[in-house]
Amino acid sequence: MSVVATLIDVDGTEREVAAELTDEALAGVLGWTLKPEGLCRDDTCVPLLGRSVPEALGLLVARDGDVVALAPSAEAHRTELAGGRAPSLTLNDVDGHPVSFDQHSGHKRVLVTWASWCGCRHELGGWQRLQEELADAGLRLFSVALDADPEDARPWIEQAAPTYPVAVDTAHVTAERYGITNVPSVVWVDEHDRIVKPPTIAPGDDQFVEFTQIESARHHDLLRAWVRDGTLPEVPDRAAAERTDDEQLALAHRRIAAHHQRAGRTDAAKTQLALAQDLAPWDWTVRRGGIAMTGGDPFLGEEFTSFWEEWDASGRPGYTPTG
Repeated sequence: MSVVATLIDVDGTEREVAAELTDEALAGVLGWTLKPEGLCRDDTCVPLLGRSVPEALGLLVARDGDVVALAPSAEAHRTELAGGRAPSLTLNDVDGHPVSFDQHSGHKRVLVTWASWCGCRHELGGWQRLQEELADAGLRLFSVALDADPEDARPWIEQAAPTYPVAVDTAHVTAERYGITNVPSVVWVDEHDRIVKPPTIAPGDDQFVEFTQIESARHHDLLRAWVRDGTLPEVPDRAAAERTDDEQLALAHRRIAAHHQRAGRTDAAKTQLALAQDLAPWDWTVRRGGIAMTGGDPFLGEEFTSFWEEWDASGRPGYTPTG
């Protein structure tokens, strides 16, 4: 069997596959066997009911020539979050060593997301101070950089030298599983592994309050009350809009773009990012992160400032503050 295509799985894993990626071939690559009763693995069988293999497995497929990327469908995303349980999350740190958000199960946990293409890259020290303040009360911070390359995040991690775990999520699995579309976003998870506060914007300090228009105390004071007294905010955050298949598919196109960029195919990467941006126009992890990925200026460049002005004039969609 000639090997001429690349399949990028939902966790960013890349593998070589047969060019003719039939339903049967895809099932085999993903560890399933196509039988008369459906897709089977061990003692589990999923009926096809006229569906393709990706549809039966809750997967969306993006393809660009010999590169194929997968992403969970919106329905699969909703199913994973059903009941409020925090999705499992194990990633690599900047040196490639695995770190897991799950390792602090049984504690109150805060998932903090940031990126080198955001001013929040300077806020790791602010989160360190909060971790030191609340550690004895049981808080455990876990930080994730949504960057295309670990080296982009390295200077900011080394400068802050945080004692809490810091992962670099090049495949944006965190954004996908937790529905994060902008940074700095935080998620609160209680001792029973349940999400008690879905993603909201929360700066680590006030260095960029003029831009964010959100004072860090707005989040930090509520966090202190929850960690010390178990008190959740009286006024719940606005319900996050449910993810759509378009928004999920945008993440698959972003994975193809990152694959092309690593191979030096910047024009091909920009084409895939344009497709992703059309599908998810307000997803900053795609739009601003994509500018940085392909060598643009995500701070003062014309592409970013034009996007920022459009987003600001539209009421800052997706930029929900805590509280």
